[in-house]
Amino acid sequence: MIKRLLDFLDASPVNFLAVRNIADRLQAAGYRAIDAEQPLGEVREGDRFYVTKNDSSVYAFHIGHRPLGEAGFRMICAHCDSPTFRIKPNAEMSCEGGIVKLNTEVYGGPILSTWFDRPLTVAGRVIVRGEDAFHPRTLLLHVKRPLLQICNLAIHFNRDVNDGVKLSRQKDTLPLLGIVTDELEKGNLLMNVICSELHMAQDEILDFDLYLADATPACTFGVHNEFVSSGRLDDLSMCYAGLEAMTATATTDATKVLAIFDNEETGSQTKQGAGSPFLAMMLRRIALAQGGGEEAFCQAVERAFMISADNAHAWHPNYSEKYDPTNHPVMGGGPVIKFNAAQKYASDAVSAAVFAEMCREAGVPSQRFVNHSDVAGGSTLGNILASSLPVKGVDMGNAILAMHSCRETGSTADCLYAVRAFTRFFED
Repeated sequence: MIKRLLDFLDASPVNFLAVRNIADRLQAAGYRAIDAEQPLGEVREGDRFYVTKNDSSVYAFHIGHRPLGEAGFRMICAHCDSPTFRIKPNAEMSCEGGIVKLNTEVYGGPILSTWFDRPLTVAGRVIVRGEDAFHPRTLLLHVKRPLLQICNLAIHFNRDVNDGVKLSRQKDTLPLLGIVTDELEKGNLLMNVICSELHMAQDEILDFDLYLADATPACTFGVHNEFVSSGRLDDLSMCYAGLEAMTATATTDATKVLAIFDNEETGSQTKQGAGSPFLAMMLRRIALAQGGGEEAFCQAVERAFMISADNAHAWHPNYSEKYDPTNHPVMGGGPVIKFNAAQKYASDAVSAAVFAEMCREAGVPSQRFVNHSDVAGGSTLGNILASSLPVKGVDMGNAILAMHSCRETGSTADCLYAVRAFTRFFED
């Protein structure tokens, strides 16, 4: 299973490709694609289907034996975006010696220095001319070779570099793309790569959403291969665990939902983010298609339970002072239930007890995380989603190090624990 996780991580350098790969796995497991623009039609027990939004979020449903209003739904939520750099329009910047660098902007909150001096590539979606202006076509792009690099200034020109350096997002983090060797290449280096990869003429390409990604494959390390090193563990490792559980479990009384959102790293307030009413609309449509109406939908919400799955901070042996003295989870210790007095997480004593009991029944250990009271923490999907879909739920995740680094570190044992816990949750 760890090999499958590594393959999934390597094949999913950005949100669009992650959604494509999740959709392919769902289809292979018997889920059918539906179009949100079309009527849902009759919904029967055992039906399995999925829908995407903006090519960057995906929602899978497995209809239970009992109507939605009677049994509610079991939902696992995660997000498929990660901090990175977005390539700006008109991105090529010509420099001396024919060197070309790309103009980029930061997406989310990356640890900027971790992106330096490592091979990077480009991935995302390219919009090409379609049948009319309102219906362009979307093609996915993943350049599977090192293509760019953000280079450090030599220590000889910056003697204070090891004492901490403030980086400019506009000046210091622009990657090198190449050297122009022909007049025809001027202003076209990036577009030439895009056209070559997609076998398209330049005049067919209308626009793109392209991002930088680490070109080094995911791997395991440690004496016993007990650690996972990869970009985007936050939060693709949780997407993967939810997908494994969703596709491995049979029909139960409750309707199962796997919701993979986009844009969590920038606040979730988009049509494909957790702040959107899209998921609530889909669940309402399912309730109506079953003949239950609005009353059944409201009952289903009250009977529902949500797992908001987003990775947690593991205890770092070099920085123990940054952690709460009695609640600092470790890698390999099992899923982490997250609490926050300011209500940045959805967990409370009831929902935490439910999830911890699910872990116990699955033979999986669980842990608790609370921020050090002098250290501000982040937020995640749970409470944002609850603003449009007020369900009981728990915020949890696997414990990882170097969150938001270009490469994060997790535990192979925790990856397996999460799949077992999620499978037990969907089986109940």
